[in-house]
Parts: sequence; structure tokens; C-alpha cells
Amino acid sequence: MWRDPGAPADSFYQVRPECTDVPKTRFRIKAGKTLSARKWHAAFASEGYLDIGKTLSRIYRGGIHPSIRGEVWEFLLGCYDPKSTFEERENILQRRRAQYAVLKEECRMMFPMIGSGRFITAPVITEDGDPIRDPITLQEAQAAKELSSGGQQNGVSAGYEMVKEHGKRIIQWKLSLHQIGLDVVRTDRTLVFYEKQENLAKLWDILSVYAWFDKDVNYCQGMSDLCSPMIILLDDEADAFWCFQRLMKRLRGNFRCTERSVGVEVQLSNLASVTQVIDPKLHRHLETLGGGDYLFAIRMLIVLFRREFSFADSLYLWEMMWALEYDPDLFLMYEDPDLAAEKSEGSKGKPKSTRQCGKFERENMKNGGKGVEAPLPISVFLVASVLKDKSTKLLTEAKGLDDVVKILNDITGNLDAKKACTGAMKLHKKYLKKAANANR
Repeated sequence: MWRDPGAPADSFYQVRPECTDVPKTRFRIKAGKTLSARKWHAAFASEGYLDIGKTLSRIYRGGIHPSIRGEVWEFLLGCYDPKSTFEERENILQRRRAQYAVLKEECRMMFPMIGSGRFITAPVITEDGDPIRDPITLQEAQAAKELSSGGQQNGVSAGYEMVKEHGKRIIQWKLSLHQIGLDVVRTDRTLVFYEKQENLAKLWDILSVYAWFDKDVNYCQGMSDLCSPMIILLDDEADAFWCFQRLMKRLRGNFRCTERSVGVEVQLSNLASVTQVIDPKLHRHLETLGGGDYLFAIRMLIVLFRREFSFADSLYLWEMMWALEYDPDLFLMYEDPDLAAEKSEGSKGKPKSTRQCGKFERENMKNGGKGVEAPLPISVFLVASVLKDKSTKLLTEAKGLDDVVKILNDITGNLDAKKACTGAMKLHKKYLKKAANANR
């Protein structure tokens, strides 16, 4: 039987012609499988209410058409409530854009290069708060200051003064600015999109503003990989910021570091527990090699497989994950956590419809009252699925941790996003069953 091979999506995310070593994209836009603009718009009622349940299975089957990806992601990530009207969402949109403008202006007042179309890659401050007078950074900062003030203040050039900072939070924020710049120039550098200075500056601005906004996390390496798709998919900088902020709501625990622990250690521990249940032989082998902490998998968890897939395939993987995990109360959980907690306990409102939930979330709901611990994110099962798939190779060829890393590095460009998600779902079901049996 003839099958539609689908149309390639690469034209939406063009790669620079000189970059020939990027992973090949497997994602194809397929009629009848990929969520199209027509199907997406048909899921809305006249007032704007979205029947998101209609779209989740289609996203899992064939992804989202690149032309509507940004607006669909805003719902998948909880920026908007599917039970809201067009008017309510427009009000939220305007309120958030105004809020972002205030945040960005607050940052610009502390460092005038914010919003100037420029960015820095050299340190501007010491840990003691003393300014570092790098000539290039000074020149750039002064140009940014003049640009924002029209070049003159009372007939005098608007020079940029670098002074000693005393506030701990401001020092920490300014310390992060050059690291953000260094990461920005390395992020998705194979894409034509980032040949433009203005797009690099937009990524730097969003990450710099977020570092000030989230005082507990600030900025950590890996966040640029998570933010980059947002500014490519959403034209308005404020919209991209809030979409990134919602993604960080899910993942910020991985980036929170204390004197005692690194945030992602929790997920690595979860990965070890899952592997121990579904493939005890592999888990014992990894422990014998000194890899019982599963640090070799840290990159996959931190940036959600961005390095293992092509750009287009990583977006396809993400939206499948979010569609599978989707909870219709997501918006409420972020906007009003207390009310969401009351609703989940059944004290307010109707119980959520399983038809509006993703398949992964439905499995968790089904097993919620069977003594199984708090649900783990699908990303843990994705990594476990990769390890399971490479189990034979790891058991026979890995004689040390370097071999483990090499075997896992070899999967770059050779993974199928759909198969990886299917494998994760199977392992999730198997894990829930075994965990429930163990608790009897």
C-alpha cells in the first residue's frame, strides 16, 4: 500500500549551507497525521473555548505543523487555559506584554545594553562587585546608553558609568550576563536564523531578563538551548519570554543548586530507580562501572535531548512529550497553585476530564490511588528507554564510564523521536505495574 512520505520541515528552520555535519531531520509534515492549521482552528468554539482533547492524540501521532507550532505550544505549556475565551486570552496577552516591558526596563536601568540590539561576552563585574573595565564592553555599553537616550543628555554625551555594586542580587545577576552571551553565540549556531545579530541579542535579552526575574535560579548553562526555539517560533519577544518561563516552571528544579546538591540529581536518582526496576542487570553493570549516579545522562535530562536530535526533530519530541503529559489544569496550577490544589482534592469544581488529558497523564491518574509515589516526568522514561535500547551494547562493550559516554554519544542523529516516545510510554506502564505490585 502506498504511504505518504510527508513533506520535510527543514525549510522552516534553515541550516547554514556550510554546516554539513548536523543530524538528519526525520520529522515529516504528513496530511491526516500532523496537526494542521485547519484542524487546530476547528478545535475552537465561537467564543474561543478550546477542545484540546481533539488535538493531543494528533500531536502524538504526527506532531504540529511549523506554521502554528508557537501558538499550540502556548497551550501545551500552560500559558493559556483551554477553557478561556478569545477575549480573556487577549487580556492576559496584553497584561503579560506590559509586565515583560517593566521587567526589561528594570534590567536596562541596571545595565543599558539590555534591549540595545547588542550583547556581551566579557565579564563586567567581579564577585566583590567591582567593575571590570573591559574596553570593548565599555564601548558597547556606552553606545547602548547613547542609543537609548538619543545620544545627548542636556547637551552632554550620555556616557556609561560603571560603579561598584553592593547588592548581592545585582552582583550575581551582572556576573551571569557574560556567561549568557558566551552561550548565546554557541546556541543553534548552525541555523540561518542566528546569522542575524538582532536574533542573538533577543535571545540574550530574554535570558538576561529571566535571570533577574527568577532570583533563585538566575541563569545556568543549558537554558539557552531551551529558550532558543521560543524566539524562533514566537515573533513577539514578550510572548517568547513567557513561553520560556512556563517551560522553566517544569524544569527549573533541574537548575536549582544548593551547597549540598545539584537540582538535576533528583531526576538522575529517579532514572536510577526506574532502570533498577525495568532492567536490573543493566543497573548493576552501570553501578559496577562507577556510574550508579547516572551523571552520564545529565545532558539528556537538562536540555531535553536537544543535542541528540536535529533542531526540527527535537521540537517534534518536545511537543509529543507535552501532549502526552498534558493536564488541563496546568494553567491554573501556574496562575493559582492554591486553587489548583483545592480542585485536585475535589473540594472545588468538577473533576478534570480524562479526555482532555494526555495519555501519559491518564496512566498516572489511573495509578494515582494505588500506592505509587508521585508521578515522574516522561523525560526520565525517555532516557530510560534509550538506555534499555542500548542495554546489550552497554553490557557487552562498556568496560568503563568512558565507553558508556561514547556509546550514548553515538546515538546523536540516530534516534527516532516517535519510537523514543513510544518506548518511554511502554516503560512507564511497566514501571507503574511493578511499583504497584511491590507496594501490595
